Amino acid sequence: MLNTFMVYVENKPGVLTRVASLFRRRAFNIDSLTVGRTEKPEVSRMTITVDADRDQARRIEANLYKLVNVLLVENITNQPAIIRDLAMIRVAATHEARSHVLELANVFRARVVDVAPESLTLEITGAEEKIDGLLELLRPYGVLEMVRTGIVAMRRGSKSAASTRTENTMDDAPDGVAYSV
Repeated sequence: MLNTFMVYVENKPGVLTRVASLFRRRAFNIDSLTVGRTEKPEVSRMTITVDADRDQARRIEANLYKLVNVLLVENITNQPAIIRDLAMIRVAATHEARSHVLELANVFRARVVDVAPESLTLEITGAEEKIDGLLELLRPYGVLEMVRTGIVAMRRGSKSAASTRTENTMDDAPDGVAYSV
């Protein structure tokens, strides 16, 4: 089962390496990993997806908490969440095929971000299944290049429980630094 973790970490050099090394040491393959700053410049949030059963997911969460720079870990796999991926796809589009590719882009709400004489580059945002569906329909035309950002996720609702806990953790710690045990 694919599990989605939101991991709040201190925004410091080396944290990403330590988190990735933990997965390597435990022999888990990271399916998707995105990292970016949060509304607080000193805190970054990682969205990590990994194929693991329930027990393995609990062990991953426990091991993440053992890392010094990890502030909070949430497994949002079974929680109401907004999950998105972004892809840019360069597809061969000769004059004859161009209108068909543009129609597919329109159906999937993809945007054309570059036009060349023999290709179109599309940008699409949405669930992984939506992007995979567009890719399958574009393959017969010739997918020349494709890049994806990886999953980003946010809990549904007005305020995430994670942000409340992160605020409390950061406020209670000396100098704004929190350590999890």
